[in-house]
Amino acid sequence: MLRLDLTSEQRWLDLGHGVRLRVAPLTTALMVAARADLAVAALPETASPEALALAMAKALARRAVLDWEGVGDASGDPLPVTPAGIDALLDVWPVFEAFQTGYVAKGLVLEQEKNASAPLPSGASAGATPTAPRVRKPARTARRG
Repeated sequence: MLRLDLTSEQRWLDLGHGVRLRVAPLTTALMVAARADLAVAALPETASPEALALAMAKALARRAVLDWEGVGDASGDPLPVTPAGIDALLDVWPVFEAFQTGYVAKGLVLEQEKNASAPLPSGASAGATPTAPRVRKPARTARRG
């Protein structure tokens, strides 16, 4: 069953290490805008999945992050939210992982669920690979009795 969360409210996302982000809901419009981001589009077709994930996460965060807490400069003074600041924040590995897990992955759960079954050989997606070799001739019916 598909459970729709019809709330369109912002929420706080705890990334650990005293960092919290106030993020907009992850919507289709937000994902489409992130995919069209120049940094994502500029990646070569040969880019690694890791490079694509990082570019996509940064593009998404630049659109979704509305405010933050626990992010400061070298002196400990709070920094305002800026695109460059968001990119720098996601360059910190534990923060990137927490953002991926707490925000991006929740939006991709449906994508994973729809790919849970193998294609049906008798259906429209006849791409399933056979698991047994073909037989030379049909087996005879067993005798009764």
